[in-house]
Amino acid sequence: MGGVTTVGDRADRADRADRVPKQDRSRATRQRLLEAAVACLAEHGWAGSTVSVVAERAGVSRGAAQHHFPTREDLFTAAVEYVAEERSTALRALFPQGAAGDRRAVVSALVDLYTGPLFRAALHLWVAASNEDQLRPRVTELEARVGRETHRIAVDLLGADEARPGVRETVQGLLDMARGLGLANLLTDDAARRDRVVTQWAVLLEEALG
Repeated sequence: MGGVTTVGDRADRADRADRVPKQDRSRATRQRLLEAAVACLAEHGWAGSTVSVVAERAGVSRGAAQHHFPTREDLFTAAVEYVAEERSTALRALFPQGAAGDRRAVVSALVDLYTGPLFRAALHLWVAASNEDQLRPRVTELEARVGRETHRIAVDLLGADEARPGVRETVQGLLDMARGLGLANLLTDDAARRDRVVTQWAVLLEEALG
């Protein structure tokens, strides 16, 4: 029956045409919820970041929020995973062609990752996970994966050869230092001192990495 269009064919095409916008709307809703969850964690911490608060901020109903994330733990674990992906994307975007040997720029970029709102949101979830048995294993697993990814990106951008003794520990020390500066930044903006620390770490890395 070549060339003949049946009622069923037309209905199927209409259904597909209707489904695509729905999928787009669903993705957009999920994105808004994740962004709202990150903002709520950064501003209000775990205690003030309920599903209802996040849903209101995202401009969706609580039912819509629970359709995407059935539990509070689902929502905020996904939010921190989103934060991690954004952090990695942001770092890669700073050096799309590689760091070209500018290790100070890499150190500065890594520190910036740990002193912005994305890290602040992740930190609030860490604190919550330390007291929430249901949340702790999920966040622990996620952060282990995030840590491995961040370490790998740092190694690539620094041009570090981890086959050499002590290099892996040096890179990890850099990340630990950046995290510490991020924690300090929660209390006060100490940009001037942080800049001096970044400069010194870049010198140490040049000596350690060759």
